[in-house]
This record gives sequence, structure tokens and C-alpha cells, in this order.
Amino acid sequence: MRVVIAGAGNVGRSIARELIANGHEILLIDRDPNAIKPESVPEAEWLLADACELASLEEASLDSCDVAIAATGDDKANLVHSLLAKTEFGVPRTVGRVNHPSNEWMFDDLWGVDVAVSTPRLMCALVEEAVTVGDLVRLFSFRGGHANLVEMTLPEASPRVGTRIADLNLPGDAVLVTIIRDGAARAPERDAALEANDELLFVSDPVYEADLAQYLVPRSLRSVDVG
Repeated sequence: MRVVIAGAGNVGRSIARELIANGHEILLIDRDPNAIKPESVPEAEWLLADACELASLEEASLDSCDVAIAATGDDKANLVHSLLAKTEFGVPRTVGRVNHPSNEWMFDDLWGVDVAVSTPRLMCALVEEAVTVGDLVRLFSFRGGHANLVEMTLPEASPRVGTRIADLNLPGDAVLVTIIRDGAARAPERDAALEANDELLFVSDPVYEADLAQYLVPRSLRSVDVG
């Protein structure tokens, strides 16, 4: 898979290293000469150019890319790059870095962003996931927020403990995608039963998140465990 990364700072280079380790072809673009450090990621292609200029993106052959990642420290630049990648070059998948939470609402399909990655939101979600039991925690949003990855650690008091997965009546379009038990991920097999302290990961439309939380753990039973 060919991936272009706009922004060759610490974030962009870190993403590049991870993707190269997974066998992908990477092109890093940055307009700042000081950010062009081929020796830091020698396996990547490098381009000194403005990732928000059509001519630069044509030079980068963006139309041959499978994924465009906007990873600069400037939200405006990330939005413009994503929009150009999607509308002018037809890149199948775009990922936009959100630097300031107040701008997160703009990172959607209207700006050509398929996946928005907000570091502040992600850190908050990880903290909540680590200390809460019985509350639904949003970990990630897909496609401008039309589907979310959410997590709940099932408390002992949940009426769903002992329920066969085949017998779950999840609200709306919610889908149980995996169960983490004893530190290992498990496929949700139909005849398997839920156990207390299972970490359940769902993909759900935001509209049904409250109903999903209520179904798994009625509000009167929810508690927080920080021990």
C-alpha cells in the first residue's frame, strides 16, 4: 500500500516508521527544509513541497496513493490537504490529525476526512477506559462520526453476565467486534457467554450509544472503580 504523509515532524516520522515496518511504501512531504531529514527514515521517499498546493500533490503522484495522512501541527493545513486528496486526486482513504479539540467538528467527510485522530480525545478515552467499569467509553470515530468504536468493561452486576452472544439483543446497528478477556482478544462466538470483567468492543452509530449502555448496564447499576 502506498501512503503519503503530509507533515514530516515527529508525528509524521513516527507514523512513517510504523507503516514501513508493516511493509507499506511511504512518501513524506513537508514545506519546511528543516523537517526534511531522510536519514531519520531512510526507507521513505521525501519531498520538499507544500502539501496544500495542487502542483506539489501532482508531483507527489497523489492519485496513485491508497491513503493520505495529514499529520501536520496545523489544523487548517490538515483540512486542506485532506480535501484536495479526496476531491482532486480521489485518494480512497484519508486520515486527519486534529491538534485542537475545538476544531474537531470540521474533520468530517465535507472536508474529505474519512478518519479524524484527535490526540486529546484519544488520551481522555484511554484514561476513562483504564479507570471505569460499567460505563461506555468512546475510543474512536470513523467516517466523520457516523460510526464509533466504543468499549465497556462488564461489571459483575450487569444482567448480561452469563448471556450467550447469540442471545444478545443489541440496539440499532451495534455490533460486538471483540472480547478482551484475561489480556487476550477473542472472537465473539455465538455459543460463548459473557463474563464479568470482559472488555467488550463494539462498533455503533452514535445515536444508539445511550441505548447500548443502558442495555448492557442499567444506569442504576453503573459505578466507577479507580482501584
